[in-house]
Amino acid sequence: MAKYNLNEVLKEREKLKEAEKAKNTASDEPVALDDVSRVKVLSPGRQVAKRFVRNRLAVTGLVILIVMFIFAFIGPLFYPYGQKQIFYKYESMNVNYALAKQNTAYNGYDLGSDALLERTVVNMMNSNIKKMIADDKDSLLVIGKEGTYQIDKTADNIYVLSTVAADQVASIGTSTVKVGTWSTVGKSFEFDIDEIEGVADAAKENCKGKGGSFTVDGVEYTFEKGTAPKSFDVYMTQDGIVYTGDELGSAFEDALNKAAEDGSYFELNGSRYALDKQSSRYDVYSVGEPSPAKVYTNYTLDTYTVGAEVPEDFRPNALVAVDNGNTFEAGGNSYTIKPDDSALIVYSTSGEEFGEFNLFSVRRYSGEDTMEYGLKQAISQEIENMLDTGKKASSIVYGIPEQNEDGSYVKDDDGNYVMDDTEMKITQRLEGEYVINCDQITFQIDKFAPPNGDHILGTDGDGFDMLARIMYGGRISLMVGFVVVIIETILGVIMGGLAGYFGGWVDNLIMRLVDIFYCLPSLPIMIILGAMMDALRMDAYIRLMIMMAVLGVLGWAGVARLVRGQILSLREQEFMVATEATGIRVKNRIFKHLMPNVMPQLIVTMTMGLGGVILTESTLSFLGLGVKHPLATWGTIINSVSSASAIAHYAFIWIPVGMLICLTVIAFNFVGDGLRDAYDPKAKR
Repeated sequence: MAKYNLNEVLKEREKLKEAEKAKNTASDEPVALDDVSRVKVLSPGRQVAKRFVRNRLAVTGLVILIVMFIFAFIGPLFYPYGQKQIFYKYESMNVNYALAKQNTAYNGYDLGSDALLERTVVNMMNSNIKKMIADDKDSLLVIGKEGTYQIDKTADNIYVLSTVAADQVASIGTSTVKVGTWSTVGKSFEFDIDEIEGVADAAKENCKGKGGSFTVDGVEYTFEKGTAPKSFDVYMTQDGIVYTGDELGSAFEDALNKAAEDGSYFELNGSRYALDKQSSRYDVYSVGEPSPAKVYTNYTLDTYTVGAEVPEDFRPNALVAVDNGNTFEAGGNSYTIKPDDSALIVYSTSGEEFGEFNLFSVRRYSGEDTMEYGLKQAISQEIENMLDTGKKASSIVYGIPEQNEDGSYVKDDDGNYVMDDTEMKITQRLEGEYVINCDQITFQIDKFAPPNGDHILGTDGDGFDMLARIMYGGRISLMVGFVVVIIETILGVIMGGLAGYFGGWVDNLIMRLVDIFYCLPSLPIMIILGAMMDALRMDAYIRLMIMMAVLGVLGWAGVARLVRGQILSLREQEFMVATEATGIRVKNRIFKHLMPNVMPQLIVTMTMGLGGVILTESTLSFLGLGVKHPLATWGTIINSVSSASAIAHYAFIWIPVGMLICLTVIAFNFVGDGLRDAYDPKAKR
């Protein structure tokens, strides 16, 4: 019997297999199923990849996604514009050129007095002047907390506020006079005026409680609690003239009775007296000479030369001079002011017109006083014509500086502005307020510019470049999709793995938690959360992170249920029994042996879910609940043209973004379908 060496037999067998393989290769015959090379070709990873590549839709989706990622993450590195860069342009448009107001408020100018004026008195000047106009008074005495003031009308629309020394000497009308104070501690009555018989005894009997009245010799007295402890102040009411000090004689009383008819000032024996109106009487004060502190007027000064320097003391000195010889000094120069209809004309010493005080304030709409005097006059005269005829709108033609295409003003060879006759429309906006409009070349935000050489996809309503916004918006939209899906998967794998492996009360508890998350109304929760973040004025990036976290937490339940179902079917198989028999830790059993067998289904679920998350983010941003301006997402870009008219007129904004959203979601679905078919080839059979 022949003897055989096992090693030699095996080597011989290998040689025969190599020869057979070479023969099959040469004759293009199929490789045997038990061939080593055949086993390598059919490895699981390469088998899935080969089936995926054969799926044309899946490959198309993958190519689209690669292009999207290059567009969103690499494109901005080479594109010259940023997502927050605002673009401007020069364009001729009808603008608010000037604003004309009929002056009603009175402004005050210091007259160089060192007197300290009470703030309340200064703040009430407009009210007091209007009261003087309504009562047709030329003078008014104002009693302040810290002093007495006098307002005098020195000319039409000009009033001088002065400080005066004043002492009350009497009152006329129905007056309440303090008689004295009754003290219940000392049982004594202290008179503030001459002693009146019977008053002290009556006060002793009646001054009780919080207050009351009593009568002595037909005169009624009232009392109330005094400032001192356990004391009562006693008052008497008198009609006619009541002196606070010595009587001033019949001549004073006659002059006072005459002055009380209209509440005016009067003079007697070289002394000045003023009447201050109270509810039922006039208080009479002896006043000294007034010391002017401020002058008030509703006139506005317009100089004939634009930008002419006006000395600080020019306005107050000019206004006082209207009633004081019409000549005044200001800034070291002499001037003369003369009334002319409803205006005051100021002349220099050489007789040239320097400026004009008038009742209309005409300024550029921005408030700058840079308009030519002639234009101000033309506008003021036209407004006066409108007031006379009752018109609400009118127009004038006047020459204003001509502009170049870049908005700069055209000058001639001598450096003077070239004037261009322009129609200016005057419209009454409010009572006494008029807006002047005309065409001007202005530097403005380039809003909703159509696609052009500078901006391939145009600009949006904020002047941002659309292509840059779409690139950066793609970054955030894709990032939101991946981050949310990763959060959902991590939570779902942990919770589903625990529920599927342990079962029992653990499974029951986790599944009830899954049911709760399935029942949560996601959209109302996001609406409430968006409102809270709006109220807190939260930073856009923090808001983005919170939104991704909330979306991930709200969406893990589906993944958990999928993982649980897969693990329930795998945990009883032989390889899991082997892991338990060999003593492998529970954590390793779940995450090293069970989870790899669930990964194909997880990958498919994650891929299919990415498109849904991107749609959810776009919807929330469109509704104003997601990422906020100025960060761009595809949803916020569409939200910028959400009205019906904007959708119709600015299709170049929303159509590219809508197409990108559709392509991205479809591409993720194609890839998901391809992976599902690759992992489960029977699904196509």
